[in-house]
Amino acid sequence: MMGMNIRIWVRFVVAGVLIGIGSCSDYEQTVATLNQLVMQDEFDVNGAPNSEIWGYEIGTGVNGWGNNELQYYTNRRENVVVQNGYLIITARKESFEGSAYTSARLITKGKFEQTYGRFETRMRLPWGQGMWPAFWMLGADIDTNPWPGCGEIDIMEYRGQEPTIVLGSVHGPGYSGGNAISKSYELKNDRFDTGFHVFGIEWGPNYVNFYVDNVLYNQITPADVTGEWVFNKPFYILINLAVGGTFVGSPNSETVFPQTMLVDYVRVYK
Repeated sequence: MMGMNIRIWVRFVVAGVLIGIGSCSDYEQTVATLNQLVMQDEFDVNGAPNSEIWGYEIGTGVNGWGNNELQYYTNRRENVVVQNGYLIITARKESFEGSAYTSARLITKGKFEQTYGRFETRMRLPWGQGMWPAFWMLGADIDTNPWPGCGEIDIMEYRGQEPTIVLGSVHGPGYSGGNAISKSYELKNDRFDTGFHVFGIEWGPNYVNFYVDNVLYNQITPADVTGEWVFNKPFYILINLAVGGTFVGSPNSETVFPQTMLVDYVRVYK
C-alpha cells in the first residue's frame, strides 16, 4: 500500500536466469528475469495460425465453456487469421450453428507445454459490454485431472466494459471460479483498447508473478492459496475472445460488432 516502507532486495538466482529486483510493502517477492527464448510466434506469415504451435477448440463447450458464454468458436478466417504481422481474433454477431455470436479460441495443447518460465504476449484488446478476451494457461493433465484440479493461470483477462482494468488470477482445488486468487491492474490516463500492451507472468516452483508492460503488480505463492498448489507441472497456452458469460454479462445495445483482438506476438522463455 502507499505510504508504507518498501523493502528492496536482490535474490541471486542460478541456472541461467538473470538477477532481478523485487519490491513489496508487506512480503518479499521473487523476481527472476528469464531470458532463454524457447517458443515464439511473431505472426509474420499471413494466413492461418501456425499449426505447429496452435490448435483450435470448436463449438460452445459444456454450459458455454463452463461460463454461460454466448459464442460459437470456429476456425474460420472470418474469426481467426494472421494478417499484416498480427493474429486477429474477431467476434461477430451472426447466427451460426445455433449461437448468436462467433469467435475463436486457440490452444497449444499437445503442441507446446512447459513447466515454469516467462510467458508473455503483446496485444490490443477490444472494447464494449460483454467482451471477454483472455491470455491464459491450463494444466496439461486436464484430460485425466479435470478442472480445477489441473490448475489454471489467467495471465490476462478483461471485461470490455472496463477498458482500463485487467486481472491476473490462479484457480485450483478450493480456490476456483469466483473464489480464484486474483488481483487487478489499472492503467492511468490510458486504455487497453487504444494501444498495445504487454501481458506476462514469470512462474517458478513457488510463485507466479504477474506483469503489465513489465510492471510487476502481483505475486501469488503457495501461502496465498486456500487449497493445493497445483503449479509444478506442464501447462499449455490459450488465447480466446469470448462473448458474454458470467464474468462480463451479455452484450447490450451499445456493443458494436465486429470486435477484434490483435496479438502482436507470443513468446515463452526459460
